[in-house]
Amino acid sequence: MVVNIDDRPSADLAIQGSDLVFMTATELAAAICSGAVSATEVVEAYLAQIAAQNPDLCAIVTLDAERARQQAALADAALERGEIWGPLHGVPITVKDVFETAGLRTTSSYGMLRNYVPHQDATIVQRLRAVGAIILGKTNLPERAVDIQT
Repeated sequence: MVVNIDDRPSADLAIQGSDLVFMTATELAAAICSGAVSATEVVEAYLAQIAAQNPDLCAIVTLDAERARQQAALADAALERGEIWGPLHGVPITVKDVFETAGLRTTSSYGMLRNYVPHQDATIVQRLRAVGAIILGKTNLPERAVDIQT
């Protein structure tokens, strides 16, 4: 989906790097689309937060930093051309490790799937990408998603 540049949301925000990880998806999308911050800056802020917190939390089980950086650069370039991919343009997110993500290990926290790398995205991942979201990686869950902890 490409939206006319004149239809993009505005953001009157003085944004600092550490603030980015505490903004809502709506706030991030508005800030990115208004030019207050770049998708690359947002992705880098999230990657820094993951590097600082994940060793203790073990929340991210598979990180896709390079592809996220590439997608952020593409999102920034699209904005320069006046294109908005959708309501989540340039917004970084994670998905549970149960959802297939093309080219990214998907294990469902199940040992037998530790080397499984799907060739296609799950429907939800396709839909997230289609509206501009950037997949940072996969988050932890109980084995085979059969427990209701997360």
